Amino acid sequence: MLITREVDYAVRILRVLADKNIVSVREMCIREDISVSIAYKITRKLEKSGIIKSYRGTNGGYSLKKSLDEVTLYDVIEVVDKELLITECLQDEYHCSRNTKSDICKLHQEFYRLQEVLTDELQSKSLSAVFSL
Repeated sequence: MLITREVDYAVRILRVLADKNIVSVREMCIREDISVSIAYKITRKLEKSGIIKSYRGTNGGYSLKKSLDEVTLYDVIEVVDKELLITECLQDEYHCSRNTKSDICKLHQEFYRLQEVLTDELQSKSLSAVFSL
């Protein structure tokens, strides 16, 4: 399990936008030490999800569309990476010969419990709460 660099950069981009101003990608990259190409990729995903909005033109850039009170780390992970699992056996399509209806794997059960704890924690705080720590 790994929270990717792309998720980290997405959170940094949202931190830059927390002041509610329109910020260019170039400015985001300077302030958060992110490459321009990855920043464009991430901003497209964040815009498509409805978290940020874009402004075109010479004074263009991005701003928040949603309040950071409404966005959690889990939301960002879902937008950028789709899924954060602690082990591949938790994937829906994964088949494990040690985890059947008649013989449930105790390790799988523990991984499932831990996954729920992680998910709950990632969903428990808004980004505005995280940024104010």
